[in-house]
Amino acid sequence: MFEPTLTHYLILAAITFCIGVFGVMVRRNAITLFMCVELMLNSVNLTFITFSKYRVDMDGHIFGFFVMAVAAAEAAVGLAIILHLFRHKRSVDVERADALQL
Repeated sequence: MFEPTLTHYLILAAITFCIGVFGVMVRRNAITLFMCVELMLNSVNLTFITFSKYRVDMDGHIFGFFVMAVAAAEAAVGLAIILHLFRHKRSVDVERADALQL
């Protein structure tokens, strides 16, 4: 039976983090940008939980909950910004979002 090791989890976290960074650098759609940021936060959570499992303590789980709280707040604020951008510019392209004032 195959048992994943610490290296396997860290490689998976690094790959997903790199996919998120690539998406943030390449894409210009605001919704896609937020999805890529969420992917990066999830890869950080995977790293925290992995080290917590292999060190046999709960610190990584606690940090994981904090990262989830930050991700929820980021999603709420981000969606509010996207809605404001769409209402005033009729697009979610970040190149057109030079100013979010009325």
